[in-house]
Amino acid sequence: MEDNMVLDKLNHTGISEFIIAGFPGNKNVQVLYFITFLFIYLITLWGNITLLCTLKTESSLHTPMYFFLSNLAVLEIGYTSVTLPKLLAISLARTRTISLPACLVQTYFFFFLGSTECFLLAVMAYDRYLAICNPLRYSTLMCNRVCVLLSLGCWITGFLNPCPPIIMFSRLHFCGHIINHFFCDIPPLLSLSCSNTYILSTAIFISSFVIVLGTFLLTMLSYACILATILRMSSATGRQKAFSTCSAHLTVVFLLYGTLIFTYVFPAAQRSMEMNKVVSFIYSGVTPMLNPIVYSLRNEDVKKALKRIMLRKFNPASQTF
Repeated sequence: MEDNMVLDKLNHTGISEFIIAGFPGNKNVQVLYFITFLFIYLITLWGNITLLCTLKTESSLHTPMYFFLSNLAVLEIGYTSVTLPKLLAISLARTRTISLPACLVQTYFFFFLGSTECFLLAVMAYDRYLAICNPLRYSTLMCNRVCVLLSLGCWITGFLNPCPPIIMFSRLHFCGHIINHFFCDIPPLLSLSCSNTYILSTAIFISSFVIVLGTFLLTMLSYACILATILRMSSATGRQKAFSTCSAHLTVVFLLYGTLIFTYVFPAAQRSMEMNKVVSFIYSGVTPMLNPIVYSLRNEDVKKALKRIMLRKFNPASQTF
């Protein structure tokens, strides 16, 4: 009896790789998954790289708002690249296995970039608050140095946030090796552990709750002040211009936080694992694809800049506007 218990313990601690289940379906369905995921990934890369090039090329877009937007574009490229390449390989049935170190690295970068995006969206809302509520002091309050410091603060805080949980994760013993998800997410990994995960689960919940809800409330506070200022404007043109500068960012905020709050606020036990996968894919795959499209279609400055670039490229003799 004791020998069996010792053998079981050795087996539990000896797990060095996992199998990622991915999305269910036969071969034909998996091919359809592959085409869909590849399309989303390529559009995400193309959209964010195009947006980055536009922001860099056009001197009229060298402002704090677009500086933060360029950070968001870089972040989205990394965010999708953490999960989608492996998901593409899984859909082709090439390899569903992932080593424990690689799994921890994927988890770390997913939450590093996710946390950074939450902080960055809150900073972008603060930038809009200063631009609309304090226009005369905006250039002083949001100078180049402040922009760089705020951006660095987002990246450094996001970088440090997952470190303690990942260190604790690396010390867990695992009983199972099949991750019922499309990447190494925390809940399915915790369900495979033989160790006591209460402290780790509590720490992750508090961290996620503070970051998601905290940054969302800060963002909404900025927009509440913006709305109050806009409603006091006497000029209809001024109100329309103020709304137009915020609409793209608000759309991105609701796209991201809508799915994050659904994931973290509503009890996961009331949803199937397949629903959890779909919701996770929306905020990790679909939202990064839509962000550059939203900023291009709902932002007049970006649309005009794109038109100027296209005219210079395909009709160099024409006059830019």
